[in-house]
Amino acid sequence: MSKITAKQAGHKNIPAFLDMIAYAEGTSTSRYSKDDGYDIVVFGKNSPRTFSDYSKHPNVLVTVRDEVRSPATGQVVTKALKSTAAGRYQILKRYADAYTTTLKLPDFGPLSQDAIAIRMLKEQGAIPLIEAGDFAGAVKKVSNIWASLPGDAYGQRTAHSPKLAELEEVYRKAGGSLATDPVQKVAKAGKEDTEEGTC
Repeated sequence: MSKITAKQAGHKNIPAFLDMIAYAEGTSTSRYSKDDGYDIVVFGKNSPRTFSDYSKHPNVLVTVRDEVRSPATGQVVTKALKSTAAGRYQILKRYADAYTTTLKLPDFGPLSQDAIAIRMLKEQGAIPLIEAGDFAGAVKKVSNIWASLPGDAYGQRTAHSPKLAELEEVYRKAGGSLATDPVQKVAKAGKEDTEEGTC
């Protein structure tokens, strides 16, 4: 469960959406995590799997996959992929540094990771959709950021990657609601009570 509260986030659907991203990225369900995915380093050949120093982004360059060449032609069939992704939302080092400065964050701890993820959602224009309960629309907006989501631009999804319906179920179980839910109207009506804590 994300550490940020619905009040701090500005709407109850936002922490639920964060939980969905963590599930899709495989961090919150990782058997290696001791902190609900906040301590995960992207998996790969040289990955330490986790980190414990939250004072800053761990900045471990992991080889996610090697370059593959055709035995017949020698041409590159699959490009090598390296990444510094870390934390519950698999944030790259360069983005962590930029957002830490912009948001004046004290560290790369759980609340800071939540704040960075929310800022990324805002920048992609997904927050209004999340608040309105347009789950599919919000996922589409941010699939260019998180490779685990349907419609990703990285080509990293596999046959085992979670489908939209599965992710929606995770989102619902985390307390998220959809525009089609009768309770969504109540959530909208009560939004003024939580506006104070918007990131």
